[in-house]
Amino acid sequence: TENHMSRIYDFMPDIQGEEMLFLQKLTQEYSDDKLRKFANIYRARRRDPMLILLLCLVGFVGFAGIHRFLMNQIGMGILYLLTAGLCLIGTIVDLVNYQSLAFNFNRQIAVEVHSMLASER
Repeated sequence: TENHMSRIYDFMPDIQGEEMLFLQKLTQEYSDDKLRKFANIYRARRRDPMLILLLCLVGFVGFAGIHRFLMNQIGMGILYLLTAGLCLIGTIVDLVNYQSLAFNFNRQIAVEVHSMLASER
């Protein structure tokens, strides 16, 4: 397991915490080639929590909901745009929860990439 931790870290050094633990468990049976392929696809599709935070902050200057569009939550993005981030309450809640918003999106992406690689056999 220690060896696997360093392997996944070699491919994705910017990922940490809960996301890293989830990815370790998801990819523990992967060969180096498959892990490299997973990392490349996942890295291209994942959303950085700091980007979500910055886009959420943009909601305070009149463009609420951009972070929701980025996470493929089109309906919520439109709702935030039309209601000024649900009168800023939704934007404030998202500021507090930006890490879990990003992690939930990234977890879904990881599962999709994992399923895609599993069907390639």
